[in-house]
This record gives sequence, C-alpha cells and structure tokens, in this order.
Amino acid sequence: MNRQKIDESHMVTQGQSFVSHLIELRNRLIRSLLAIGIIFVCLLPWSRELYSLLAKPLLAALPGGGQMIATDVVGVFLVPMKVTLMVAFLIALPYVLYQAWAFIAPGLYVHEKKLALSIVAVSVLLFFVGMAFAYFLAFPVVFGFMSKMVPEGVVWMTDIEKYLSFVMSTFIAFGVAFEVPVVVFVLVKMGIASVEKLKEWRPYVIVGAFVIAAIFTPPDAISQLMLAIPLCLLYEVGIILARFAVKSAEQDEDTLLPTEKIDCSENSERSDKW
Repeated sequence: MNRQKIDESHMVTQGQSFVSHLIELRNRLIRSLLAIGIIFVCLLPWSRELYSLLAKPLLAALPGGGQMIATDVVGVFLVPMKVTLMVAFLIALPYVLYQAWAFIAPGLYVHEKKLALSIVAVSVLLFFVGMAFAYFLAFPVVFGFMSKMVPEGVVWMTDIEKYLSFVMSTFIAFGVAFEVPVVVFVLVKMGIASVEKLKEWRPYVIVGAFVIAAIFTPPDAISQLMLAIPLCLLYEVGIILARFAVKSAEQDEDTLLPTEKIDCSENSERSDKW
C-alpha cells in the first residue's frame, strides 16, 4: 500500500510538472507575440518607407527610372504590411530567442548551456549577415544583369507581390547558406562526422552548392555563382572551425588525463584493501 501511494504521488508530481511546463511555454509564446505586435504597431506609420527601402535595389536597376506595379487591388496595402511584419520580427528576434532560451536552459548542463548559447548567437548573426549579403551585393548585381538583358520593345515592370516573394525566398536562401559553418561545427562537435570525413565530402558539397543555387536563385549564372561560391567558402570555414574545436577538445582531454590516472590508481588501491 505504501509503495502504491508513492507511485501515485510520483505520477501526480510528474503531471503537475508537465502542466507547469506547458503554462510556462504558453506564457513565453504570448510574450514573444506581444513583442512582435508592439514593434509592428510602432513601425506602421513607416510601412511605405520600409517597402521603398526594400525595393531600392530593383528600382535603381530599372531603366529610365522605371516603377513597379500592383496587379492586386489590396496589394498596395498588404505588401507594405507584410514587409513591416517581417522587419518587426527581425527586430524582436533577440527577445524571442531569449524567451526560447529561458524555457530550455533549466534542462541543460552548464557546458551544454555555454555551447548552445554560443551556437544560437552565432547562427542569428550569420543569418543577418547572409541577408545583408543578398541585399547589398547580390541584388544590385542580379538586377543590373537583368536590366541589360531586357529585349527591345519590352518594358521591365515587376509586380510588388512577386518582388516580395522573390526577396523573401532569396533572404531565406542566403541566410540559411551562411549557417553552413555552424552546421559543420555541430556535426563535428557531436561526433556525427570527423574533419577527415568532411574533407572527403568536399566534391559532393561543391556539386550540391551549385544545385541549391540553381533551385533558389534566378536562372542566370551570376546569381547562382553568388550563392554557390559563398556556400563552398563557408563550408571550408566550417572545416577550419571544426579543426580548432577538435584540437581544443584534445588539449582538454590531455589536461584531464593525469587526474583520471590518479583516480584510477586510488580506486585500485581501495579495491585491494577491500
């Protein structure tokens, strides 16, 4: 009977803990959504300016000071709202990640917290760097090339909804591409792959980079090269970082070996005494 009562109390405790975790997750999601909503409302008066800033690379490349068009009745309202929401999410992203971190961190060890926090911070930074690379370098080159390829008698005018879709997919493609060093580092850190194995995969990675670039970029060689070449270079950067991580881990093991030997000898002596 006592054992049955202990089991029942243990189950009740587990149920209460699960419910408390769900409540905490709900509260942190609400806080994140509120932060995004507040920033979105604050940015609403500048929604048109934000879209103009996003469309600046294309407008600069259109011949004769061309303009964009809106084929949807409500597109002139919805597209700037979508851009504003995207900017609000990017601004609130550090706070959103903090809420996610505060929810996950209590279940991690100290060394896991340090590693996870570093990986998250570097991942966010690299994603922003990838977006900046697309906006300041890739877009002017691609749009400039496209403007020179316009046939005579054709007016190059782009719908704002299609332009936003193109920009979003390109931002995601370049942002994810710049996460390659983090992925490579994590693979080596978790023991899934070794540095030597990553070097063997290099030819396949190069082919895969050009395939990915062909899928997520316009069908021109320049834009594909501007995504494929950074992918290959970032893969090499990931290998270099992974090599340093392996060396540091080996040095840490070397420093721990003497103490381990002492512990082993002490344990053997204790066993002899027993």
